[in-house]
Amino acid sequence: MMNQFLTDTEMASLVEAIKIAEDHSSGEIRVHIDSTAEDDFAKKAFAIFRSLEMHQTKERNGVLFYVNFEQHYLTIIGDEGIHKKVKQQFWDNLHDEITSQFAKENYCEGLKQAILKTGLELKKHFPLSGENINELSNDISFS
Repeated sequence: MMNQFLTDTEMASLVEAIKIAEDHSSGEIRVHIDSTAEDDFAKKAFAIFRSLEMHQTKERNGVLFYVNFEQHYLTIIGDEGIHKKVKQQFWDNLHDEITSQFAKENYCEGLKQAILKTGLELKKHFPLSGENINELSNDISFS
């Protein structure tokens, strides 16, 4: 089921993009891929955000890309620290860019470019001031 959207190699490249995006920033990025047929994806996305403890980063700068390929659903949740800096328009534009790539079946590329753009914003607003502690796993999570 998953391999029709992302191969193992593409998933590994997304994890690598997260590492690159988080470099030189205290920000944290996660990708969650949901394959359930829930009807309230927004509620589930926020529940996943909390269960991954993305709201518990020191500077409240966690970002979750929540995707359900089968149901054509994508949401991006930025915690309050990063959201205050980039505003809603940044997330809306990023969402549009990703869904444009998804429409062309460029699933990996759409997510990868969005992750890297998010990383640039995190570096701008949350540069490192000391050791880069990885507060959250970079691995893709699934439900």
